[in-house]
Amino acid sequence: MSSELDEMTEDGDEEVMTAGEVLEKLEEAWLNEKFSPEILESKSDLVECMLEQITAMEENIQRAKKGDFKVSIHRMEIDRIRYVLSSYLRIRLKKIENFTAHILHQECNRKDEDSPLLSPEEFKFAKEYQNSIEGHFSTLALRHMPANSQTLDPKLTVIKSNLDSYVFLQVNEETQGILIEEETLETGEEIVDLEKNDQHIMRYRPLAPHVNSGAVSLI
Repeated sequence: MSSELDEMTEDGDEEVMTAGEVLEKLEEAWLNEKFSPEILESKSDLVECMLEQITAMEENIQRAKKGDFKVSIHRMEIDRIRYVLSSYLRIRLKKIENFTAHILHQECNRKDEDSPLLSPEEFKFAKEYQNSIEGHFSTLALRHMPANSQTLDPKLTVIKSNLDSYVFLQVNEETQGILIEEETLETGEEIVDLEKNDQHIMRYRPLAPHVNSGAVSLI
């Protein structure tokens, strides 16, 4: 693998990262996406970096001597990276299909300074999928119903992810003052501090901003 890649940070500066560091961040994003009940911020920059890295590695393999033992190792590494990439993207597409209307509402109403939930390609897919589902449902059922029943109230039909589901997490940065609401507590709520390297099982809702910031990772 090449020694370093350039990744754009939020303020537009270039941060030099090794290919291994980019892959590590991608694997963290993959696990967070896998275990999070909601779709997380798009990491399309990491995906693009690793796709470029795969291309570079394949070119190096073509130039390598036949019988070189390193070729087999590089092929295994390429397969591993491809698995992480494809799994990460499949998980996100599945969430888009399950919560299309809610995700599109979030994306269309986010502030300009907020990171996008969807990549341009994912946003296009979500819009087309939503139009397809609405068209199919209208053709299949709504047009056969009375005129006053041919529209649906989005507030009643939109499916949202369950943010109160429990997740297993590891603390990357010391985080203080998290409000935990639990029915089993006498007061109904509790303020907890998370120490670095601790592991917990907690409700996802109060942890959501800390997952996006990288203070905690889902495992």
